[in-house]
Amino acid sequence: MSLFLVDSHCHLDFPDFDGERADLLARAKESGVQRFVTISTFVSKLDRLLAITREFDEVYASVGTHPHNAAEEPDVTAAELVELSGRDKIVAIGEAGLDYHYDKSPRDVQAKVFRTHIAAARQTQLPLVIHARQADEDMIAILEDESGKGAFPFILHCFSSGRALAEAGLALGGYVSFSGILTFKNSQDIRDIAADVPMERLLVETDAPYLAPPPHRGKRNEPAFTRLTAEVLAEVKGVDLDTIARQTSDNFFRLFERIEDPRTAG
Repeated sequence: MSLFLVDSHCHLDFPDFDGERADLLARAKESGVQRFVTISTFVSKLDRLLAITREFDEVYASVGTHPHNAAEEPDVTAAELVELSGRDKIVAIGEAGLDYHYDKSPRDVQAKVFRTHIAAARQTQLPLVIHARQADEDMIAILEDESGKGAFPFILHCFSSGRALAEAGLALGGYVSFSGILTFKNSQDIRDIAADVPMERLLVETDAPYLAPPPHRGKRNEPAFTRLTAEVLAEVKGVDLDTIARQTSDNFFRLFERIEDPRTAG
């Protein structure tokens, strides 16, 4: 099979892509990006994501509440998340976590909602997609506390935090996913961290429509640009693009157990 990459985190339900999702995914496939997880930011808007997964066989979804929106959905229970996670093509919990950069929801509410999502991930053993921004100490504390109650799979998505969080996440069995931030000129510290993440714990993503890598920086991001991040990750790790594509895809299918790996099907 030719180059096979996975965009493990994008937001195909956002209005930025209205009217052109088919063309968007076609461009991605031409770049070698073959599978996509469109990530939930509001539990209440899950049906919109599921409609996209029904339209496109190669697209899957998560269920969860972004920390920006935690104050709008503070009372979603773990039981509700578990129930919704049983719907067709739901493959992950989240994204949930802590964002102290924008502080769009009170920090105690963010933490409460985050712990609810952890409980759902622990019960379902679906990967928890974690958003962490300028909240490293509290994130480490919650992850260590909750892991003591029972293991759960998780991803530190769109990694832009410090080395201590990466090391704590890895020690607890988590994965680290890199977005276009890895490619930015001023992101050498992120590249240095990526260099030390074990190959078997790496993922790539776009977080589209945000964080387009060069030469598209400042413009709308899209899943096809996963390849540009993977190319830089390959340079950082001192391997070729095929190796990074194969390894990150292996990692993806190991973590996202509900998605069949077409490379080995049949």
